[in-house]
Amino acid sequence: MADEPQTLEQRRQLLAGWEREWDDGGDAVYAVLVDQTVAGSCGLHRRLRARALEIGYWIHPSFARRGLATKSAALLTEAAFALPDIERVEIHHDKANVASAGVPRRLGYRCVGEQRDEASAPADTGIECVWRIERREWPTRERIRELA
Repeated sequence: MADEPQTLEQRRQLLAGWEREWDDGGDAVYAVLVDQTVAGSCGLHRRLRARALEIGYWIHPSFARRGLATKSAALLTEAAFALPDIERVEIHHDKANVASAGVPRRLGYRCVGEQRDEASAPADTGIECVWRIERREWPTRERIRELA
């Protein structure tokens, strides 16, 4: 968020770059919108080994506690499993981020462990919690509709 606010042209260039990145085998990044206002961002990241994607999300504090992160992660999980080569999806968050832990828990992900990670915010512990769900564990579209 250090580069904010951006002009409309800067934003267009950023989005075009993200689209090229996904096409070239990189990440897919999306805006989380509420009534055409940017409330946060989310994405699918190819940080993991083959056949897996990681979901990331960030919601501005003024939009917190509305289920936006959970809805975004549910839709991204569905999108990830729409790709035939993806067998698992993970969500990683700092151990201090209790709110982020609720997202994978509500979606049926299971916590598979903790690992050291560089602290990227003042409140971070440097311990990353790793949550995972396998394709065979992911519920049907009915579950997505419940969250929407």
